[in-house]
Amino acid sequence: MSAPGTSIPPASRPSTTSPLGRALPTVRDRDYLLDRSGVIFKVIGDVHPGSHWLGYVKYYPNERGDRTLFGRTYRQNTVVSKAFGILADRPECYVYSPAIGCVITGVPREDVALHYPCRQALAALHASPGLLNGTAVGEDLLAIIDWIVEQGADDVIGVTGSFLVGVAGAHSDIDLVCYGPRGYEAAQYLFTQRSLIHPYEGETLTRLYLRRAAYMAGSSFDTLLRQEARKLQGLTAGAGAHINCEPLRADGDRTFHDMIAQEVGQISVLARITDHREGLATPALYGIDVETVIASTLDEADVFARRITHLRSYLGAYTGAFRQGDTVHLSGRLVHTQGPTGTFGFGIELTPWSATESYLANLAR
Repeated sequence: MSAPGTSIPPASRPSTTSPLGRALPTVRDRDYLLDRSGVIFKVIGDVHPGSHWLGYVKYYPNERGDRTLFGRTYRQNTVVSKAFGILADRPECYVYSPAIGCVITGVPREDVALHYPCRQALAALHASPGLLNGTAVGEDLLAIIDWIVEQGADDVIGVTGSFLVGVAGAHSDIDLVCYGPRGYEAAQYLFTQRSLIHPYEGETLTRLYLRRAAYMAGSSFDTLLRQEARKLQGLTAGAGAHINCEPLRADGDRTFHDMIAQEVGQISVLARITDHREGLATPALYGIDVETVIASTLDEADVFARRITHLRSYLGAYTGAFRQGDTVHLSGRLVHTQGPTGTFGFGIELTPWSATESYLANLAR
């Protein structure tokens, strides 16, 4: 795939003439940002402090990498918490987020050189198919983009991941995002188009299980696949590449704006999902009723358990994964959240920012 920019001389500002990027408009969840040091950040969430865009390092210049961008060798990072180490000599990229209730990473707003919006990438690839250099997975993506445009859904579906910034290869996955209820409906319809996308079934279910089991420890084969079947994912019809679509919140959604979270401790529970309507988009918000406390860093954890009313997940793996009535094993941060209309109370929060343990949410039965 052609790189979307020109070479970057050391310590200089990257070119902003990329066909996949543009001057900074509204930054949305899962967009990418290139900073003046040549580091590419993946944006997380839609609530940001005035000083930073919150996110983690997705690609960074490193001679041990396997991708070329701007004439430099880049390495991919797939573990969010590793961004702390990658940015160890840049403490200005560590920032406390009141909305999430912990220190995370982000790019200072004045350091942003280029913004890669997911929807603009879809439009750019549709207008300039040569950007994909004719790989089999690229041809699959173009066919999918053509379908999206024909359906008039290009304003609510975008392209993220390696295709967003021009570092995709012949074996890359396809990562899509959709926005709001109309985007979710369009994406659901897309994943029923057998000429474009095949569902995981038969022998390919083992491939899906191996792909997900690494971060869903403790799930049985059948339980994990039942959870995964609720998501928008499959294999492209031509190259057989993995494709997924993450539902995001609609433009202007203010569910988490002006919310403050305060961490109380860590907790692991069995809980029943009481409401999944806000769990169909990232960040996912589920109503829950705690049935059993399994472990906790808190004394008298049962006192808190009776007051825990919700689960909030910034981990896209759990968006749309649960339904009302499910029993779920949760392991995460116990937080107290408060919003502009009053106190929301105690909840369990799953974020990718922990450098000490992985937060989990798996169907229990």
